[in-house]
Amino acid sequence: MSEELLIAQCAPTLADLKTGSLFTCPVDDLARLRESIRRYNAQLVPKGLCLLPMRIENGRMLLYLYRPSRLRRDLAQAQAAALLAKRHYPIGDPALCVTELVHRLQTGDAFPHEIGLFLGYPPEDVEGFILHRAQNARCVGTWKVYGDTDAAQRVFARYQKCTRSYQNAYQKHKCFSMLIVSEKNQNQKGILS
Repeated sequence: MSEELLIAQCAPTLADLKTGSLFTCPVDDLARLRESIRRYNAQLVPKGLCLLPMRIENGRMLLYLYRPSRLRRDLAQAQAAALLAKRHYPIGDPALCVTELVHRLQTGDAFPHEIGLFLGYPPEDVEGFILHRAQNARCVGTWKVYGDTDAAQRVFARYQKCTRSYQNAYQKHKCFSMLIVSEKNQNQKGILS
């Protein structure tokens, strides 16, 4: 797994603009990929992020990069908690919710669309996606929007700008660690400040 892949797929999460990112990576050598995940986590965890393997399917691993502190805040929102409670998640414990999500991804027949809550998507949009079966969205960007399109489009633009900025900075400096915004320093907002 390359630094370029992480930056292309996860820049807003690395920049502390987004709760989490989900992406796939080819699995050519499982032991080597697991070692790569451990090496990345050695850099990420001290800065308040975690990279988790979610499942392997068709020669690709689904990975989740997230900020546990942001996830705790997101899942505590009333609408998010209600949506997870309806789906029998252990609300009140984000770590157990992630464990349950992994379990559903690995064993379920249907894709758990509540995953949007784990990525920082607005609960009203996640609920709209589920209720409308991914149809009739008001607009589409990083996610399908069923609520406030203006706010969502501003967020989409921020994410795109962040990704471009991170890719440019990486090309210039070749330093992945400088692109990881630390949770401990909330005044640091990456290269976008």
